[in-house]
Amino acid sequence: MESLVVLGVLAIICGLIHPANGFEERFRFASYYGDHMVLQAGPGSAVIWGYGAEGATVTVSVEGKDKHTAKVLDGIWSVTLDPVKPGGPFTLTAEHLSQDGLTSLNLTDVLFGDVWLCGGQSNMEMTLSQVMNASEELAEASKFPDVRVFSAALEQSSTELRDLAKVALPWSIPSAKVLGAGNFTQFSAVCWLFGRYLYERLQYPVGLVESCWGGTPVEAWSSHRVLHRCGLVEGTLGSRFEYVDRVMGPRFNSVLWNAMIHPLLNMTIKGAIWYQGEDNTNYNLDLYNCTFPAMIDDWRLSFHQGSAGQTSAVFPFGFVQICTDNQGSPSDAFPRLRWHQTADFGFAPNPRMKDTFMAVSVDLVDPGSPWGSIHPRYKQDVARRLILGARAVAYGEKGISFQGPFPTKVELKGNIMIITYSQKITVTHFNKDVFEVCCSKKKTACDVSSSGWAPAPVFNVYSNIIFLTTENCPDEVSGLRYAWKDWPCDWKACPVYSADRVLPAPPFVVGPQGSGRWTILE
Repeated sequence: MESLVVLGVLAIICGLIHPANGFEERFRFASYYGDHMVLQAGPGSAVIWGYGAEGATVTVSVEGKDKHTAKVLDGIWSVTLDPVKPGGPFTLTAEHLSQDGLTSLNLTDVLFGDVWLCGGQSNMEMTLSQVMNASEELAEASKFPDVRVFSAALEQSSTELRDLAKVALPWSIPSAKVLGAGNFTQFSAVCWLFGRYLYERLQYPVGLVESCWGGTPVEAWSSHRVLHRCGLVEGTLGSRFEYVDRVMGPRFNSVLWNAMIHPLLNMTIKGAIWYQGEDNTNYNLDLYNCTFPAMIDDWRLSFHQGSAGQTSAVFPFGFVQICTDNQGSPSDAFPRLRWHQTADFGFAPNPRMKDTFMAVSVDLVDPGSPWGSIHPRYKQDVARRLILGARAVAYGEKGISFQGPFPTKVELKGNIMIITYSQKITVTHFNKDVFEVCCSKKKTACDVSSSGWAPAPVFNVYSNIIFLTTENCPDEVSGLRYAWKDWPCDWKACPVYSADRVLPAPPFVVGPQGSGRWTILE
């Protein structure tokens, strides 16, 4: 009897961890199609798929035109529509002809536009009711009916699922109720604000698909291919992560890729944005420069193949360089993670991470956040910085400034260090220790975690050049770093910004053992 009880419990657990792949033979669309949805507009084509009786014929049309037919094989049917220009609303009809007769399903109020996927952990999960000026933002929601939202439910699986096990929010027209359902639920504030700002620029429909879970590492969102590529074996992230809830999400390798990303691969998308990394400051930190870029590569290839080539194999991928956690912390985990987010280049796009764009958020500190300073409420700034990158990288707008200043040359002349930036800069806060030089007996003795770093104060600025003094370093200067702290500056008060003060300079570290791309000393 006891063995039967144990087997029953195991069956329940397995049902939670391994949502069933089998579906009854009834005609229906896959989980993420519905009324009010946005499908990807041309030049790509939307893929429509669902379930039906074996051998049946399914015909899909838009407003009775653009008819495409497919047979049901292994319980699945799939068609690829012709490209449709942005607009709507349309009615999409699917007809299922089997030996039992003809059945028809309609999806109404369907729009065509650009579809963006939003992933990550709790900072992506924060809702509009949790941001600064929340009441004003929620009141604006209903003014943007052509920005539609969808959210996958929090599910995990040890195997790759064909479809979502559950849907948290079906395709919906935005409202204060829809966008402010509850803390860390749906809908994502960063995702919504990105979509809203994008719509204001494009003036055509935008579809937003949220698939995120707080307290999760990049390994959970990555396929086994990615993990193997970066030298990670299969398994969990350690016994301290056994308890799973909304705050501390699942830590098992690939379980969120399996349940919350893989089911979406047939969807044609324009691009993705990502806000994650905090959880990897204490796990596989120094592998993030491999795992994150490899995850992007794998998502791109998988969405391209899953959509029969309709999603670009190099679709634009935006991400947020993480903010701060503990003011005054001596740990360098956060700056190292920020650096690794760029594959150790310091900026994006870069040779390893092409067609990406990055929103720097190190200056958006929020010590008063009710959800802890690791969850800053300034999501409007994050979304605006992402939008600049999307306009330049995803939409090819010329003349868009979307990257903060970054060094192109570093010279040492006596006890003066000269940093030349990629653009004109504004320096208003002469923080004495935000620039640091590494002092050592040998020029090659420094690394980012060395204890031999000394402040290098700014003493002059001209156009795109900063002059530092290295007088605090009595030995050899063998490295230079900027903003290399968990909490390097106050709110919007880092020393270096673009000339218009819109974009902060990202943190960097250079030297013989820095990025390896160039050396500060000859």
